[in-house]
Amino acid sequence: MSHRCLIVPPHLLAHLAAVDDPRAAQAARHTLEFGMRVVARRDVRSARSGREAGGLGGTGLLPGELRERARGPRTRAEEGATAFSPKRSVHDAQHGTTLPGTLVRSEGQPAVSDESANEAYDGLGATFSLFAEVYGRNSLDGAGLGLVASVHYDRDFDNAFWDGEQMVFGDGDGTYFNSFTDSVDVIGHELTHGVTQFTAGLTYVGQSGALNESVSDVFGSLVKQHTLGQTAEQADWLIGDKLFTDRVKGVALRSMKAPGTAYDDPHLGKDPQPADMDGYQDLPHDEEHDNGGVHINSGIPNRAFYLAATAIGGNAWDGAGRIWYDTLVDGNLAKDLDFAGFAAATTQAAAARFGDGGTQHRAVQQAWATVKVTPGG
Repeated sequence: MSHRCLIVPPHLLAHLAAVDDPRAAQAARHTLEFGMRVVARRDVRSARSGREAGGLGGTGLLPGELRERARGPRTRAEEGATAFSPKRSVHDAQHGTTLPGTLVRSEGQPAVSDESANEAYDGLGATFSLFAEVYGRNSLDGAGLGLVASVHYDRDFDNAFWDGEQMVFGDGDGTYFNSFTDSVDVIGHELTHGVTQFTAGLTYVGQSGALNESVSDVFGSLVKQHTLGQTAEQADWLIGDKLFTDRVKGVALRSMKAPGTAYDDPHLGKDPQPADMDGYQDLPHDEEHDNGGVHINSGIPNRAFYLAATAIGGNAWDGAGRIWYDTLVDGNLAKDLDFAGFAAATTQAAAARFGDGGTQHRAVQQAWATVKVTPGG
């Protein structure tokens, strides 16, 4: 199944392609057309990773090892995070489409004059830090993969994406979208597609595709929270809160706390995400319908995570985040997992790590019940 994992969903770009601003409309059309072209390149690069069928991605974990984790969270020293350090390289595509472009900043070098390059560098580092310091994961593949990014991709490009090997950032059209390096959660979101590529390999269509998107939103939000030192209660739970210009009537691309409320704009339309299964959109599994509405229906598992995280309290990366991470790397998930299967897996992971019937276990159970997903096999 061909797929693309770009932060701005096609339904939003389709609205923008019809605005009466010629430059903004052309930028949206161009970005939509690009989404079709990137499919083949992305699939080839993902296949090279050898993880299309899922797998453990260098985590060192074996199926069933979650039972051992029931003793509780490990310390950072136990995780071995102190031995990990990122290998970042940021390139300037110079408004072209040849990747990666000209190297402008390498690991350990000081900030440069290009703000986008510095934001990309910092975002790569923030994402690496979350996975290394909290979960003991050495980069996206668990084995120290270098983090490569290209900024200033193409002209008026309204998106950012992980192409199977590296991050790519557009500058936006300047009318509706700002630069795509502005939001650290966007960077974390797209890089997490790389983590999923090397672990669960969730098929990018239908409910498994929506879970793929949701997992990226979860850890994208956690990257931001970890960077800002925010608790679950303090977090805004918005994805891409800095992407829209002042012209847009909206606060972000998505709201994990309240799906369907992120924007309501005369040009971009209204946020279509459902908050529970009553609003689930059963769409055709094709590119025109975003592979079955993967960016739309992801609102349901997103809200489940938010509900679990806030019910558990404290730092979300240590509570619900650990449960979701354990689930992602368990090694037993089917690539075509549906919401019911993921609900069951996270509920089991909560019991394994924090204890059967404990606060965390009950919080996850209640979260899925609230969004009207019944855990299944």
